[in-house]
Amino acid sequence: MPSIFEQTFASFRIRNFRLYFFGQGLSLCGTWAQTIALAWLVLQLTHSGTQLGLVLAAQFLPILFFGVWGGVITDRFNKRHILYCTQIAQALLALALGLLVVTHHIHLWMVYALAASLGFTQVLDNPTRQTFIFEMVGSKYLQNAVSLNSTMVNAARIVGPSIAGVLIATVGVGPCFLVNAASFVAVLLALFAMRASELHTVPPVPREKGQIRAGFSYVWSVPVLRATLVMMFIIGTFAYEFPVVMPLFATRTLHGNATTYSAMTVAMAIGAISGGLYTASRSLAKTVALTRAALLFGVSLLVMALMPNLVTTFIVLVLVGGLSILFISLGNSTLQLTSEPHMRGRVMALWSIAFLGTTPIGGPIIGAIADHSNPRIGLAVGGASAILAAGLGMAIGKQYTPTKLSAS
Repeated sequence: MPSIFEQTFASFRIRNFRLYFFGQGLSLCGTWAQTIALAWLVLQLTHSGTQLGLVLAAQFLPILFFGVWGGVITDRFNKRHILYCTQIAQALLALALGLLVVTHHIHLWMVYALAASLGFTQVLDNPTRQTFIFEMVGSKYLQNAVSLNSTMVNAARIVGPSIAGVLIATVGVGPCFLVNAASFVAVLLALFAMRASELHTVPPVPREKGQIRAGFSYVWSVPVLRATLVMMFIIGTFAYEFPVVMPLFATRTLHGNATTYSAMTVAMAIGAISGGLYTASRSLAKTVALTRAALLFGVSLLVMALMPNLVTTFIVLVLVGGLSILFISLGNSTLQLTSEPHMRGRVMALWSIAFLGTTPIGGPIIGAIADHSNPRIGLAVGGASAILAAGLGMAIGKQYTPTKLSAS
């Protein structure tokens, strides 16, 4: 009988995943430092929550419009080779943004242009990274690897904002982007060091007409996939707008500064790490667990919106982070384990659209609500949307027997 530790870190037995985990972890520290710096840069340039939402919309608009093509390309080509290209492109964009800021040549339109360019790289990068996890570990360790990957992302969310907080307070926002550019070396070295013979490579899908339409038809025909993506679309649009609402909550509601915002991000990451490790130690995801996670996540956001001070906000943010990552990990695992291998890239592209591509819709809405009323209202809208999504998921689940769900 394996111990809890062995169950929690089961996918670490696979060398390729270990390399990816630590290389990507170092790179993501830079990514989170850039995320904090980008939000702070926009607020410095505009002092506007609406503009912050619009910049994030520019970054994720390509995913909304072109994400399905990204899924088709993911299914057609070698995923490891795609990742080489996307990681190099993102490093160059971070370098350009950093140089513009430190030389004082940055303007708002440049921020928009570079954010949109980053979005185009993510059109390919997101579904490829998601499905590449399956190729590294196979179906046996998929949920464990997805959960550990989410844990790593949120561990980086602690380190990255801490780096950003120190750099912004001492030398400004520009070096944060330069640190992120340098951090991509780690993941590129990890990809290079992998053993191709140990990958569970899915044969590329030949090019043919109607592959995008076929992807949509496939998702709609499988109840579990349809319910999961609809829930993620609602929650992704209104609840996962933390880069918009949290800087405003930190500065306007809690009367803090960049350090306050970074500390809030760290508190949420601590909860997310705990939630990720919990999910990694559990058995395969079930639809009922996914809907419950969405419901509890929504309730936690409503509670956070009511918090009166910094201390209580930090405490609730730990809970928000844990429930957030629980929902993401269960949803991701459900989609990948349910999908046919030749459709997995297109399914995960739709997941990326629902999770990230909806930001151009929800980001400006939540930003405007928080800007013109109160950041608490923006959080409450996100909480209500998650509860609505959970209710919809439960309603869809009642239409199908457990046998049908498990067979899908």
